[in-house]
Amino acid sequence: MINRSAKYYLIAMARMIIPGVLFCAVTACNNDPEKIRALTIRNNMQEDRASDVTFIYSKEGKIKMRVSSKEFVRNEGAKPSYIDMNNHLKAEFFDDSGKVANVLTADSCRYYESEGNVLVWSNVQIKSTKGQQLNTEELVWNQSIQKFFTEKEVKITTPTEILYGIGMEANSDFSWYQITKPKGTVQVKKGEMPN
Repeated sequence: MINRSAKYYLIAMARMIIPGVLFCAVTACNNDPEKIRALTIRNNMQEDRASDVTFIYSKEGKIKMRVSSKEFVRNEGAKPSYIDMNNHLKAEFFDDSGKVANVLTADSCRYYESEGNVLVWSNVQIKSTKGQQLNTEELVWNQSIQKFFTEKEVKITTPTEILYGIGMEANSDFSWYQITKPKGTVQVKKGEMPN
């Protein structure tokens, strides 16, 4: 048995230790409101989200492009910062008279804001009012040289032929394009065959 003085000593010790342990536990779980607010603000600033978004780009009072998508995500904190447009991307390009010249559709798109470059992928299709159509799985727009590129397989349909190949580059309105590695047969007019 514990003598009476030892019992009082243990109770006194427990009274001092238990509050000390509880104080340490409470202070260890303390959340600084300023740190939480800073973390929340930083995360919110990095990524903006929206759905069913449409952008209209105009120059000198004329509409040049209208882009819409079901999902919009802007990440300013990424290096480099970007905008993702996913789920049914549609971009309409207008000519100088205000009529739609080309329509691009795809599943996903990433726009790098600082460079002005665009990566479009998955079920990429461009249709022109002149009856041309491009199909590929990935397409890159380089803003500095104003050209489209891809290293993936391409199919170009015109009113007179269907062209296949791997890799392509084209100007902004697709009035000029070049397939890097053409494949299949191509129709040529009599007298246009190289010697």
